[in-house]
Amino acid sequence: MENISPLLDFFKVHGVPESTVIMILMLPIIATFIAFLRQIIGIKAFGIYTPLIITFALVATGKLRYGIAIFLMVILIGLLMRFVLKPFRLLYLPRVAIMLSVIAIVILAMLTFMGNMKRTGLAGVEIFPLLIMITLVEKFVAVQIEKGNKTATLLAFETLLISIIGYYIVTWPFLKHLLATQPWIIIFTLPINIFLGKWTGLRISEYFRFRQIIKKM
Repeated sequence: MENISPLLDFFKVHGVPESTVIMILMLPIIATFIAFLRQIIGIKAFGIYTPLIITFALVATGKLRYGIAIFLMVILIGLLMRFVLKPFRLLYLPRVAIMLSVIAIVILAMLTFMGNMKRTGLAGVEIFPLLIMITLVEKFVAVQIEKGNKTATLLAFETLLISIIGYYIVTWPFLKHLLATQPWIIIFTLPINIFLGKWTGLRISEYFRFRQIIKKM
C-alpha cells in the first residue's frame, strides 16, 4: 500500500501483519458506531460486545451471506430448542450446553451438505467465526429466560442489522486506506464517546415511541 503510515511500518517490521493492524484499528471505530446507534438512535441489540464480535465474525467468514446464514441458523435453533427443552425444566448451564451441542451438530451437517452440493465457500468457512456465531446462543438464551422469545428475537435481529452495517464499514476500502495512512484518526473516537456518554436527550426511537405524548406538550 502506498504512503503507508510509519506506525504501520513499525508494526510490520516487528512481525505484525498489516491486515491485523487495520482490523485492530477498526475496533474503536465499530465500538463507537455501536455506541452511537444505542445512545442516539436507540437500537439496543445484545449490548456492545456481541454485535462487535459478530461484525468481525461476518468479515472472517469471507462472504456476508455465509455469515448471515450461520447467524440465522443459530437463532432458529435457539428458538426451537427452548420449546424442546422446556418440559425438562433444566438449569441454565446444562440447557446452554445442550443448545451448543445441537447447534454444533446442525452446523456441521449443514457444512457437509453444502460441500456435497459443491458450495465449497460455505463449507470452507474457518472455525473461529463459526465458534463466535455458535456462542451467540448463550446471550440469546439469557435474554429468552429474562425477557421472553419476542424480545430475544428482536434483539437478535437488531444485533444482526448492526453487524451487517459494521461489516460494510470494516470492508470499506476508503476507510481501510485511511487507517493505513492516518491511523491516528482513531483518537477522535475518544471525544465522540465522551459526548455520547454525557447524552441526556431522547433517543430517536423514543421520539417515535412517545410521539403522541410529545404532540400534546
